Amino acid sequence: MNVFNPGDHGSTFGGNPLAAAVGMAALDVIVDEQLSERAAELGAYFISRLCQIPSPHIQEVRGRGLLIGVELKPAAGGARRFCKALMQTGILAKETREDIIRFAPPLVITRSQLDWALERIERVLMAD
Repeated sequence: MNVFNPGDHGSTFGGNPLAAAVGMAALDVIVDEQLSERAAELGAYFISRLCQIPSPHIQEVRGRGLLIGVELKPAAGGARRFCKALMQTGILAKETREDIIRFAPPLVITRSQLDWALERIERVLMAD
């Protein structure tokens, strides 16, 4: 505490060499493993499969990359009950606003893992 005087160090989120190195390493992984391209490809697949679910609750499916929202019809009773049901199947999703289920899987997810999730998502969205 004797090193800093008032006003010397006032940034809660100020940079430091370790944080900068971690950030640069994370960016290298994103580029080297082509995670942006992978997110675009798998996101398009995920969205197209969600659009094929014949649920009476789905109003619209939209997203970019692997950040995807399933908007529910007002009569569906809100997204929270679906998110709770998804949690019981092993899928964590978050309701956004009152009527949107947000999916944000990791950029390293595989197609087979998405298929596993989609089976459970369809079961939940087809239930009453």
